[in-house]
Amino acid sequence: MFQQAIQHYLNSHHYDHLSLKAVLFDMDGVLFDSMKNHATAWHEAMRQYGMHMSREEAYLHEGRTGAGTIQIVSTRERHREATPEEIEAIYRTKSDLFNALPTAERMPGAWELLQQVKACGLQPMVVTGSGQQSLLERLNQNFPGMFQADLMVTAFDVKHGKPHPEPYLMALQKAGIAAHEAIVVENAPMGVQAGVAAGIFTVAVNTGPLPDEVLLEQGADLLFPSMTDFCENWEKFFHSIK
Repeated sequence: MFQQAIQHYLNSHHYDHLSLKAVLFDMDGVLFDSMKNHATAWHEAMRQYGMHMSREEAYLHEGRTGAGTIQIVSTRERHREATPEEIEAIYRTKSDLFNALPTAERMPGAWELLQQVKACGLQPMVVTGSGQQSLLERLNQNFPGMFQADLMVTAFDVKHGKPHPEPYLMALQKAGIAAHEAIVVENAPMGVQAGVAAGIFTVAVNTGPLPDEVLLEQGADLLFPSMTDFCENWEKFFHSIK
């Protein structure tokens, strides 16, 4: 299965082989089991400003910048774009609600997978649409020695959030590597779309409530039902790449 997916990617992009040097991880829903909190915070924040956004919809927007999500909902619900002041206020409310919720735990399997990635001599990187300082600061606490600050891409670094490929293209640029020298690990449709658009082999881990088809339709090269399952299959997957 792995070899077939890898060969399909190579044929599609006209590469001879994958020369893996880095693994680009999304954060929310991949490294941290935080999407339930984001969904609740978005739902309540929009309600406070007279708009409706279901918790399920939050998973579909996952990976966008906060401003991008607010503009989509504002245009739909109020038939106009939000002003910069409104965006700031709504996102501040969402952040306050998020920070008041119980702290998100490390995603099961994430630490073990990172240890395997590191043991293979690969560079783990974080590529997230998040601007939540509370989570960004927790990366080093929960995953000590895994990530370098200068190799992270966050909402503060990009003009275009996911599904635009800019976050992943910027990660390649920061690492000084080509698309066929990395893989993307994503749990969200927008993130999968961004990884694929950047020309990178994209692994989807379905840690949320969306059907597998939603992720596969965005072009995911492989799909695992959890980070734990990906971790358990890492050795076979890495061997298939080599």
